[in-house]
Amino acid sequence: MICTLTARRLEPGAYEKFRQAWDPTRANHDALRQWSRIYHCRDVSDPDVVISFGFFEGSLDELREAQARLGRASQVERVDPLLAAVLLDGSFEVVEELSP
Repeated sequence: MICTLTARRLEPGAYEKFRQAWDPTRANHDALRQWSRIYHCRDVSDPDVVISFGFFEGSLDELREAQARLGRASQVERVDPLLAAVLLDGSFEVVEELSP
């Protein structure tokens, strides 16, 4: 499993526009099928800091193919004008799952 994670600082008050620009649900549903969950989280002390992450059930090559089918490059272009900064962006192999 791979966790895709991006932390962003949005321009002040841009969350709703960001959320609309980020939304991949207009894409081919088949391209989304390997994601088990996708989350957006907002910092409790600064709501303009947003972390977006999802869990992808597949290999890194499959992830890259799915991102291409989803139009990740155009998604990045759509959200870019709403960002003050990208704080972290990457794909991480899940090596351990803990359940309390």
